[in-house]
Amino acid sequence: MTRKKPTTSTSTSPVPTTADTATTGGSGFGPKLLVPVLVGPLLNPINTTMVSVALAPISRDLGIGASQAIWLVAALYLASAVAQPTMGKLADRFGPKKVFLTGLVIVGVAGVVPEVLTGFGGAVTARVLIGIGTSSAYPAALTTLRQHSARIGKPTPPLVLGALSITSLVSAAAGPPLGGALIAAFGWHAIFLVNVPLAVFGIVVAAMWLPSDRLRPRDAEQLPVRTALDPLGMVLMTSTVSALLVFLLDLGAGLWWLLAVAVVLFVALVLWELRATKPFVDVRLLVRNGALSRTYARLFLTYLLAYTMTYGFSQWVQDVAGYPSDVAGYLQLPAAVVAGVVSFVVARRTAVRRPLVVAALVPLVGAGLLLLLHAGSPLVLLLVVPALFGVPQALASVSNQAALYKVVPSEYIGTAAGLSRTSIYIGAIAASSLIGGVFGQAPTTPDLHVLAWVMLGVGVLLAVLTLADRALARADAR
Repeated sequence: MTRKKPTTSTSTSPVPTTADTATTGGSGFGPKLLVPVLVGPLLNPINTTMVSVALAPISRDLGIGASQAIWLVAALYLASAVAQPTMGKLADRFGPKKVFLTGLVIVGVAGVVPEVLTGFGGAVTARVLIGIGTSSAYPAALTTLRQHSARIGKPTPPLVLGALSITSLVSAAAGPPLGGALIAAFGWHAIFLVNVPLAVFGIVVAAMWLPSDRLRPRDAEQLPVRTALDPLGMVLMTSTVSALLVFLLDLGAGLWWLLAVAVVLFVALVLWELRATKPFVDVRLLVRNGALSRTYARLFLTYLLAYTMTYGFSQWVQDVAGYPSDVAGYLQLPAAVVAGVVSFVVARRTAVRRPLVVAALVPLVGAGLLLLLHAGSPLVLLLVVPALFGVPQALASVSNQAALYKVVPSEYIGTAAGLSRTSIYIGAIAASSLIGGVFGQAPTTPDLHVLAWVMLGVGVLLAVLTLADRALARADAR
């Protein structure tokens, strides 16, 4: 059965009113539009990395091993991997402002869950809710920018798109030092409670300044909600990722039947999406648009490296090198500085290929330096290694986002943006699985070196994929 060709969408483009101008500024992209657009997307990355310095104290406080504590990482990534494209789909359908505000409410509630549900279960529940709630921001932000650009008849400035990546990058890199400071001052519960004021601030500025969803272009097809959202595709996607995650997080248990289940579910997902009128994952687009598929692959490999470094290094620094959680966080502060500076520089340029080539090569140097670390390594080396990994995060995030924005159809931007984050989160899930399998109950220096060798192999694969991609040169020529 072949999929029906969708009717061409039409949109209405109201003339910007005085209120619109006040919101967006004379250029069309003023502070009142950009503040909520930039504030929202920082919540997910800061929560993904802030927990890295909390794993050791949570393990000690709750009496659990490193392989169990890593579920605090995996729970958020699993929720985010599924929720990001779902929220993008909802933003495309119902409007980005509604979806964004709903997500922020969920984040605020999640912040107090560990205070009510004490113990490991409450912490995992909170992480799942944070993953779902924060997943609304990035696809809603890109959808808002694309719709606003169409409405005012001006392209989104590259610096605005770059700023979106910069805030996400800097917040992700700042997560460990912020988390370390909060834990040192108030205990590990603080990394959850900090979401409450952040969510409240986001709700206030979004409610006041984001454009109304009534101004967005309307889809001429007006398909039923069930058809437009593809709930079966969502369920199959969730089930596939969940089965694969549980298998990867406990490789020692030998749950090979779960891998078989994941493969069957994946095949079912592909077959269904080929038939769906409005597929949750547009398989035809991914096959047809090789540049988009390779963008997702680069994001997966880059963040597999980045998160293996973030979580593996942080646990090793505390449990083997003997540094407290706040110092472990500060050791990753150079990564935040480097990521911020590099992303700001690259955001002002239009080139795509050269930054991505550098992003593919630098992790090889960083992984090589990891092989030199031992319990008595000098402080300068412990600062340089994380700083190196700030470079590929900055370059890959900004340049891959620019590539995505160029190659994705307007009506698919929310879902595509969500899937780009899903690629990142699957990379993080793979990193969590790798760390849990290698570290076991507690990390050792030989374990860290095993991670370094794996990272070298992944880095070589990323470099080959990037250097061989001719579409990147064509993107620079546009």
